[in-house]
Amino acid sequence: MRDFLAFSEASARDEGLTSQQHQALLAIRSHPGSGSMTVGELAECLLIKNHSAVELVGRLVERELVQRRESETDRRRVLLQLTAQGTRQLEAISRRNLRQLQETAEILSQLLATARRLQGAEGAAETGSFSKEEPDGTAK
Repeated sequence: MRDFLAFSEASARDEGLTSQQHQALLAIRSHPGSGSMTVGELAECLLIKNHSAVELVGRLVERELVQRRESETDRRRVLLQLTAQGTRQLEAISRRNLRQLQETAEILSQLLATARRLQGAEGAAETGSFSKEEPDGTAK
């Protein structure tokens, strides 16, 4: 897991982003609500203070990765949307991360299979239920 996190951070750096900026773009893009994500929702999602989210969004706006606009129904709410450039950079990072996850999934699958075999052997040893084998490898 740590290897993937390091890979993901490096992937973000390759796009000129910090890990937190990448996470913000991902959160904005994947917002499950019916409308655009607000700065407050971003802060909550990233587990940061509201003023930190405001600063983070400011940096993303300066880099033209995110647009902010006032809500039409509540002028106190600031809505966030990815720009075309923000979407392109997020997709580039996500493609690299997905390839890495696919490689990692294969390794994890092999580890899981090994752990299950070991667990089965351990259980058999505890109960004494190993099957006896003939010299030719067949069970007695």
